[in-house]
Amino acid sequence: MSARSRIAAVAASAVIAALALAGCSSSNDDLSRQYGSGTTQNYISGTGAVTEVAADDRSAPVDFTTKDTDGDTISAKDLRGKVVVLNFWYAGCPPCRAEAKYLNQVHDQYADDDVVFVGVNVRDEAGTAAAFERTFGVDYPTVLDARDGAVQLALSGQIAPNAVPATIVLDKQGRVAARVLGAIDGKSILQTLVGDELDGKAS
Repeated sequence: MSARSRIAAVAASAVIAALALAGCSSSNDDLSRQYGSGTTQNYISGTGAVTEVAADDRSAPVDFTTKDTDGDTISAKDLRGKVVVLNFWYAGCPPCRAEAKYLNQVHDQYADDDVVFVGVNVRDEAGTAAAFERTFGVDYPTVLDARDGAVQLALSGQIAPNAVPATIVLDKQGRVAARVLGAIDGKSILQTLVGDELDGKAS
């Protein structure tokens, strides 16, 4: 790796770490405070807290380009016109394992609709991520975001993931519509968030 590449990698890691620390210190998110409370668990153990953004208050579309674990390119611009669900996770996170079945259920429910799920692994290498996917039957693509933070960085200045697990719903224009911070405890909340965006019911 060249000196320039090493510097870029270090800079990206520093930015990702800064974003995580900023999110964890937020006075508005009890779950984020739990994540940054000085424990070594590095995940949120509580039930997910939902933040929704009214359509008129949404920021600019999210923009990222990355590759999934199969080597296929995933571009936010290419996903315009679809509701996108970004789930941030890593294999050693117990709440991530607990919520996997609910994510799978909602993914399967909307498999024939304009809805795309993307797993965003924030820590693991390919083998560890693949083992998790096999164990929990994850059929949607996963990107390994630990090295360059492409997806996490794209959400900086938005309603960012801030902690793990987190699930962000993008509307058909690619804007952040909602965030579930913490594990999804049952499929009903995500089902409603996705369904409302798909049907244009979000206010």
